[in-house]
Amino acid sequence: MFAEQRVVQFTCQGSSLIGILDLPERPLSRGVLVVTSGPQYRIGHHRHFTLLARVLAGRGIPVLRFDHRGMGDSEGEARTLDAVGEDMHAAARAFFAQVPEMRELVLWGLGEAAMAALRYAQAEQRVSGVVLLNPRVAPREGEADAGPGALAQRVLAGLVGFDGAALVILGGADPAAQQLPALAARHELRCKCVTIAGADRTFASRAWRDEVAEVSANWIASW
Repeated sequence: MFAEQRVVQFTCQGSSLIGILDLPERPLSRGVLVVTSGPQYRIGHHRHFTLLARVLAGRGIPVLRFDHRGMGDSEGEARTLDAVGEDMHAAARAFFAQVPEMRELVLWGLGEAAMAALRYAQAEQRVSGVVLLNPRVAPREGEADAGPGALAQRVLAGLVGFDGAALVILGGADPAAQQLPALAARHELRCKCVTIAGADRTFASRAWRDEVAEVSANWIASW
């Protein structure tokens, strides 16, 4: 499906933020907001977010990826990921304005951004799902050096507090991949866990990124 790509400019508490919207010619009612973290901005490591958006838009799923305040081309002071809720809210508002056919959002995040997305999802009624890739608890919360079991428990706690659908994509080389699926099944969460064999924390190879995109697209269109 043909998709238009356009620059979206919006404001958050007086700062100008920049995003890129991939808009299919016949958009579905469920769109994806990509949440970024750390040194990443809207393109992503290895152009991951750009390539993801193209695949999703080709399936009819509108995608907005943006730079939060202090990152990339957006204005403002840099901030930690537990302080970007207003940025996500502003981006979601702009997204819905740009795509009137859209009725609900899926938040998509990698690493620490996955946890930021999960926190925001619990406060926004229009978020119906989350895609979490190798979710990481932010260092300021004191869990950077915790074992995989403790990390999985933190992710599990966040999922328990979210009423929507959840897809967790784990790299097979990530220790948390050995813990979270069993915990999710034990607690009967509305959560699908997919492990990509051999994949590292950032899904550095093109094959891994392509598999992430396919798994994400299929899941988003399936419910």
